Amino acid sequence: MSSPRTVTVCQVRLTHYRAPLFDALRVMLKDAGVRMILVYGQPAASEVSKQDAGDLPWGTVTVNKYFRAASKDLVWQSLPPSASATDLVVVTQENRILSNYALQLRRKLGGPKVAFWGHGANFQSDDHVGRRERWKRYWLTHVDWWFAYTAASVERVAGAGFPISRITNLENTIDATALQTEIAEVEGGDLADLRRRLGWEHGRIALFLGSLYKEKRLDFLFDAADHLHDADPSFRLLIVGDGPLRRYVEDACVKRRWCAWMGAKTGREKATYLAVAAVMLNPGAVGLAVLDSFAAETPIVTTACNLHGPEIAYIRQGENGLITENTLGGFVAGVREVLNDDAYRARLVAGCRLAATHYTIENMARNFSDGILGALAL
Repeated sequence: MSSPRTVTVCQVRLTHYRAPLFDALRVMLKDAGVRMILVYGQPAASEVSKQDAGDLPWGTVTVNKYFRAASKDLVWQSLPPSASATDLVVVTQENRILSNYALQLRRKLGGPKVAFWGHGANFQSDDHVGRRERWKRYWLTHVDWWFAYTAASVERVAGAGFPISRITNLENTIDATALQTEIAEVEGGDLADLRRRLGWEHGRIALFLGSLYKEKRLDFLFDAADHLHDADPSFRLLIVGDGPLRRYVEDACVKRRWCAWMGAKTGREKATYLAVAAVMLNPGAVGLAVLDSFAAETPIVTTACNLHGPEIAYIRQGENGLITENTLGGFVAGVREVLNDDAYRARLVAGCRLAATHYTIENMARNFSDGILGALAL
């Protein structure tokens, strides 16, 4: 009997939110007669503070070697002996992963097939023709298959000359099942208690949920909130998250009695804040927060800035969220429409509910499995 085909999926580090994906993918591939090896290492010193590490008992841990150069953490990740006879290696597309170049060269010399998993470009870069982006674009086509995060990533990869027939749209997501369950368990009494604690018994609440850093455009957020409160004194703004700009946010909320910063929240607390909000506001970088919006059926409003992650492609304009023009006036007008037009908001809520049934871990794992089978069949 011949040995099963083998695919090795490499992660520089395993995050906890990826574990459900790999569990599901492993089962699907096994059913298709493919053995999956998951290899992951340790975070760089600069990543430890994120505290988002995951672990899988069936995974293979390797030792990463880090090198600091030009304020960047370069990394070499060696494949373990168990992956020496693999048919396909899937690696994330990052310039800093030095071992990727060795795998791509081995591929030319009869080594295993190589697939990239990534965006195809840095969506948050201000310099799309700079040296780093040109380097990324050059190596982009030196693989056998592409696993693109979203349709926007597919467009970038195909636009660089890679055959679209060998690109899989993963429709990147996280497991929102637990969040949906927690939101469903939030009762009216919980929301009333939260409002009483805040002193906000009346008025509609807007929520910012995410890390507090420059690309989130928090100054823009507070400027917009001031205009919204001037137009409607019952407007309230909740900030949930933490990060480098924590002090700025704290000071801004102290000056505005109708704003409150709650810190980073998870689990039932996060669910309660999402449930009490009528709308999510994020004028800056939007990524996986879109999936929180869908799971909570709380429409998100953002701007057409160039800071977004590829998940911005999930927003269907006027159907499950809103992307306004990149001006303060445009953003404020868009938020006011969502808050003041109940029929419009109801349509967005319904769109969020529908999107939540599509962007699931099961669908992402199925897309991944189909792509791997396609790559192995080349």
